[in-house]
Amino acid sequence: MTDRNLIQKAEAAMKFSYSPYSRFAVGAALECEGGEVFTGCNIENAALGCTLCAERAAVAAAVSAGHRSFKRIAIASAGSSYCTPCGQCRQVLSEFSPTMEVLCSRADGRYVSYRLDKLLPASFGNEQML
Repeated sequence: MTDRNLIQKAEAAMKFSYSPYSRFAVGAALECEGGEVFTGCNIENAALGCTLCAERAAVAAAVSAGHRSFKRIAIASAGSSYCTPCGQCRQVLSEFSPTMEVLCSRADGRYVSYRLDKLLPASFGNEQML
């Protein structure tokens, strides 16, 4: 799957966003090591702490289907800036694939690519709990 194909899947997921408070719709497409792709969108809640980001929604879908090793994730929004994952999402993604590729796109179709460990250096993981 090309970067563009994965980003298009994230853009399609963004259309299902439930974002009545921020009006900032986000979609994500998570590619597993085996090639399967799971999507998610942000789901807001009046109790803001209950809001679920698109990236974590995609991870939940993948893990619920038995997948735990991820190759990369594409994140799309209609904003003019590149949509990078928030801190909580970085931590959740790192739990499964700390060096995965993160494709961050913006409304004009341009995107940048990061390695997750560069977005979340010195992450907290299982090794810190030993």
